[in-house]
Amino acid sequence: MTHSALFDLAFYLAAPFWALLILAPGWRWTDRIAASPLPMVPVIAVYLALALPVFPQLWAAVSRPDLAGFQELLTLGGGAGAIWAQVIAWDLFLGQWMYREARALGIHPLVMGPLLVLTIVLSPIGVLLFIGIRAGVRSRAGRHPSPGERSLT
Repeated sequence: MTHSALFDLAFYLAAPFWALLILAPGWRWTDRIAASPLPMVPVIAVYLALALPVFPQLWAAVSRPDLAGFQELLTLGGGAGAIWAQVIAWDLFLGQWMYREARALGIHPLVMGPLLVLTIVLSPIGVLLFIGIRAGVRSRAGRHPSPGERSLT
């Protein structure tokens, strides 16, 4: 399979799970799938298929990070594809977390749908907005993390 095909495959493997989170919130199977790490596994397999052939260059870029090293890695089809697959897997992980948090806090799906779409496209902005909404909802509800619960806000 070509680098280009694997690059495309990374997104297509994640897209059905995003569709569930956005279009079928509250469905029993969506809740179960969102609670599982398994949706990321196929995307991680694509990552490995792209990363292993360029592992020396990938390792050099991440173990001694500098802009020139990443620019060099991105000139390799497998390097750019591996970074893309890593981003897709990470975004899906974030989307699943946001979905579960929103369900627990009662954030309406009509608020979460656009936020999840934004997270697919520009995850740092989507996550940042979600963290703000989450903090507001928690504050209004008077909910504070329990001693054993970790919080980002």
